[in-house]
Amino acid sequence: MQMPWSLFTVAEGLPAWTPLHHIPLHFSREGRRTLFKFSLMPKEKKFEVLFQQSAHNAVKIAHQLKDLVYTWENIEERLGIITDLEHEGDAATHQIMAELHRSFITPFDREDIALLAHSLDEVTDFIHSAADMMILYKVGQPTSRAKELADIIVQSTAEVEKAVSEIHSHIKKEELLKRCMEINRLENDGDSVYRAAVAELFSDSTESAYLIKWREIYEHMENAIDSCEDIANVLEGVALKYA
Repeated sequence: MQMPWSLFTVAEGLPAWTPLHHIPLHFSREGRRTLFKFSLMPKEKKFEVLFQQSAHNAVKIAHQLKDLVYTWENIEERLGIITDLEHEGDAATHQIMAELHRSFITPFDREDIALLAHSLDEVTDFIHSAADMMILYKVGQPTSRAKELADIIVQSTAEVEKAVSEIHSHIKKEELLKRCMEINRLENDGDSVYRAAVAELFSDSTESAYLIKWREIYEHMENAIDSCEDIANVLEGVALKYA
């Protein structure tokens, strides 16, 4: 059956690469056209929920790492918990990517969604690697620098969770940018601690094996903090493009 009116026609004169949610639409009925604002923001909040789950998982695994380095008791059991959380992070990433491939309309650019999912996954991967190396290398008691880095990881993931929670149908640009700035500040703190930790290894360590072990562990911990900054960079772009 032929409809008595066309649903919409796309405005002419726009570049071919114009995103769908930026295209003004004309509603035609009985020969009359009215320009109106049309939102393609999906009603279902699947991505929002999945990203919040992934960010919360990063917070949980960060706290487990901190508990590990501060108490250094039941280390095998604690590593098992961290490993399970890392697997949960992998599962969340797979869900996000599967949803991305199924969705015709997305809340923001597909590239940004994929990069955000990947960066959240990397946070948990690097935390797991740091914990795994501590047990695998039989390092003994964690260093004070490892504790400092663990503290920064906890703070960074907490800010990431708050920032991710700002991704919804009405993004608050200023609030999201403020969260991103704080994550960047924490990354600078983490970089300073990492550099000091490596310098101490070369100046104070008399055993090459000890130096190699802790340098690798420090790198994993610093990479976890860097991944939080990667998340902030993606969210900053989202804020500037869509808020």
